[in-house]
Parts: sequence; C-alpha cells; structure tokens
Amino acid sequence: MNLNLDETDIKILAFLQEDSRLTNKELAAKIHLSPTPTFERVKRLEREGYIEKYMAVLNADKINRGFIVFCNVSMKQHSFENSQRIMEAVQKIPEIVECYNISGDYDFMLKIYVSDMKAYQQFVLRILGDLDCIGSLNSFFVLGEVKNSHQLPIEP
Repeated sequence: MNLNLDETDIKILAFLQEDSRLTNKELAAKIHLSPTPTFERVKRLEREGYIEKYMAVLNADKINRGFIVFCNVSMKQHSFENSQRIMEAVQKIPEIVECYNISGDYDFMLKIYVSDMKAYQQFVLRILGDLDCIGSLNSFFVLGEVKNSHQLPIEP
C-alpha cells in the first residue's frame, strides 16, 4: 500500500476514526509526539484529502429512524439522462443515506432510514414513485445490525 503516509500518519488516521473528538493534546499523547507537529500532520492529512470531514454518528433508534432498508433500483431505460436524474434526486432525499451505482441485475443500491414499515411504504409511493425513470425496486429489510463501524481498514 503506497499511500505516501508514514507510520505516525497511519496512527493518527486510526485514532481519529475511532474518536474524532480527541483533542490535539490527547492525540499527540497517543502517538507519542508533541502537540505542534501532531497538529501540523492532521492539517496536512485534511489538506491532502485523507480526512474528508468530521461527524457525529447518531443513534437511529433514538431519532425514530431505526427501520433500515436496502433498496435495489433498476432504471426504466438505461440512459445517461436517467442515471443522472436518479443520482441528482438521491442527493436531495434525506432518508437515503447511501447510494451506490452497482453492476448486476440492478443499477443502484440505496440505504434508507425511516421510522417503520408504514413510513417506508409512504416513502416508496410518494418519493421513489415520483421518479419516473425508475423501472423497478427490490427492498430488503434489516432484521438486525451485526456490524456498522464506519471505520476503513488502514495499515502500513
């Protein structure tokens, strides 16, 4: 893996993935470096795009969005315009938290968070149903979340 990162950079990324709220002083202590060079390294990692953003991971159940659905979508007709329309539309729909253009029998895979089955039914009818470029949907309902770490594997 040639990432132009040294062992200290990798440690910084690993610790920040675990807890992005670490203060610079706490991070410096964990990587055994003084605060100033630690701060400079983090800023460089941000500037070079290794760190895209910092965010809080919310508890979906606590905010009444604990019903998770994976929805595979096929376009009505394969065209650049239909693909663009779907990609632009999903950017504006807050219930869709992830969207992937995929290969195989379907064109897109969506990860959707809603409150319950009735809310999903309304979502399909009122939101996805309004996208006339969609030909078919295939929904999978999450029974239980086994792993959802949000952490990418990184090693030297």
